[in-house]
Formats: sequence, C-alpha cells, structure tokens
Amino acid sequence: MGDAFIRHIELLGYEKRFFPSQHYVYMFLVKWNDLSEKLVYRRFTEIYEFHKALKEMFPIESGDINVENRIIPHLPAPKWFDGQRSTQNRQGTLTEYCYTLVNLPHKISRSLHVVNFFKVRPDDMNPVTDSQIKKPEVFLLPKDAKKNLTDITGPIVLQTYRAIADYEKSSTSEMALKAGDMVDVVEKSESGWWFCQLKNKRGWVPAAYLEPMDGPDESEEQEPNYEGEQYIVQKSYTAVEEDELTLKEGDTIEVIHKLLDGWWVIRKGETTGYYPSMYLQKAGKVNTSLKNELRNRSAPPRRSTIRNVKSIHKQSRKQISQETYRRNSKKYIQSRSKMKENFQNKANVISKSQ
Repeated sequence: MGDAFIRHIELLGYEKRFFPSQHYVYMFLVKWNDLSEKLVYRRFTEIYEFHKALKEMFPIESGDINVENRIIPHLPAPKWFDGQRSTQNRQGTLTEYCYTLVNLPHKISRSLHVVNFFKVRPDDMNPVTDSQIKKPEVFLLPKDAKKNLTDITGPIVLQTYRAIADYEKSSTSEMALKAGDMVDVVEKSESGWWFCQLKNKRGWVPAAYLEPMDGPDESEEQEPNYEGEQYIVQKSYTAVEEDELTLKEGDTIEVIHKLLDGWWVIRKGETTGYYPSMYLQKAGKVNTSLKNELRNRSAPPRRSTIRNVKSIHKQSRKQISQETYRRNSKKYIQSRSKMKENFQNKANVISKSQ
C-alpha cells in the first residue's frame, strides 16, 4: 500500500476539560485509506496555526497571489478568550472546513502537513488527567448537524455499559475488553459496532459484549415488523450458525427485526434467519462510500456465540426464537395474500358489472 492519506474527517463534538486548567478540545474521527478510524483531539488555536501554515505552503491555492484562485477554505482567527459559546458556534465552520480540506487536490489534501496534523498523538490515546479534577464534559454534535448547526447537545453524560465477557480485538481500530469493564458509549452504529471509551482508551467494540447497567432488556431495540422493509444485499455471506441465512450480493430481502448487536432477522421468501446488518442497504438508496468501507470489515460477533458470559442481571435478555419469527412471518404473508386475493376478486366483480 502507498503512503497514508485521509479519506474523511468527521467532527464528533468537543470536550470541556479541567486539567491542567479549563480549556476546550474538538473531537475528530479521522478515517484513513487503510480503513482504520482514529479519534484525535485538537484545540482551535493549533487548528488555526495548522491552517496558517497550509496557506503559506500553497500561496496560489490560498489566494495570496490572486484571490480568484483561492480553493483553500477560510477559517476565522481564534478569539482572545475562547469560551464555550465560541467553541460551540464554531462547529459548523469546522465541519465544512474539514469536508473541503479532504476534497482539495491531492497535493494539498494528501500532503505531509495535513497527514501529520491529524495523526494520532500520544496525548490522544492518553489525555493528561488528574484524578482530583472532575471528568471532562462531552458535547456531541447531532447527526443532522448540517441541517441545524445551532442544535448542539450537552453537556451530556455518556451512557455507561458493562462488558459481559472478555473480548480480544482483531484490528487496531477496536478496543479489547475484560469482563466487568465499564465503558462509555460515544456512538452506537446499526452495524453492531459501538465506539466506546474506557479511561484513556478508545475504539470500536461489539455491542453484543455490552449490557446496560439498569437491566438486561434494550429499550432502544425495536419491536419486530412483520410487514418487512425491503433491503438489498451488499455483500455475500455464508451461514455459520443454523439460524443464519446464506445470501448473495444483489439479493432482495425483507428486514423484519433490527437488533442492536448488528444481526438483523430477515425474510427471504418464506425463510427467516439472521444476517449481518452491515452487509445490507435499504432498497432505493444510492450506494455510498461508507457501505463500500463496511464491505471490507468483518461482521461483529453475535450474542448467542459469546462464551463465559457473566451478566450482573438475574433475569436474562428476552429472546425471540426463530420458530416464532417464522410462524409470524407465515401469518403475515398469508394475510397479505388473502388481502390481495380479496382485492382482485372485488376488481373482477366491478369489471364484470360494468
């Protein structure tokens, strides 16, 4: 593989830190060409210094020679004192700046200056902390932030989950867990991979290995929808467990139950079974680069395959059997067929009476 370069930079939000003194840092999820994803923290003052140096390196593209030739985005200078309001209000500008930066000509976007600035530093992995000082406050940018950049969450308390078993990471973007570890969840992805932090460590963790502190049931998990939503298979998968389905790329299926561990119950004809959600795309949606990335990642482990589970809850998670899924699916398919038949009969009666 050639030199490293950045494919995408996503602003997640910012942190208000209290050590060594109160200050703010922006949280960026940097996606690299090797499909790794790294979380880095940068103060706005250093982002602005990076920006000034970038302009000096590319005077034509920065508009120094002719303003009409400028393609490097603008960035306002830091205020004499950057408080929380200015930190919050600047998020929209930084989101647009990062998007434009990554899409500049390769001589700029893939330059060492850009690559080195967003590389993980030791203090990204192990932020300077003091146990006597209170924990940083995290302010996350909403998913639809581009629609409404003023609608910022926070301060928020990240949800804490507990690891139910040991997990050995299989890539550098993941995080290893020991049974009983308490993690803060930053982002929950439908793929079944959640972005978590544990003390000074951060990385992707299979949702299957996590349980909420207040009970075994996930209130966020949707109820089954036997009407089904149509999806297209984006990556072939061969069943490993008896209750999984083997499908080929391009197959059309119906999703009847979306589960948080990233293994959805789907229907193909009258057959139901589990399939990795990360290999599916809703029918009618244009294929995206994100989906292409996920095709190269492995599916997360399923809850049912985890050994030596140590839950703190006496009552186990509610689970629906495949027989229940199949029975209800058949009922729905039969009722739908009857409705079509009745509609056709009525249509025939009307046509004959005319």
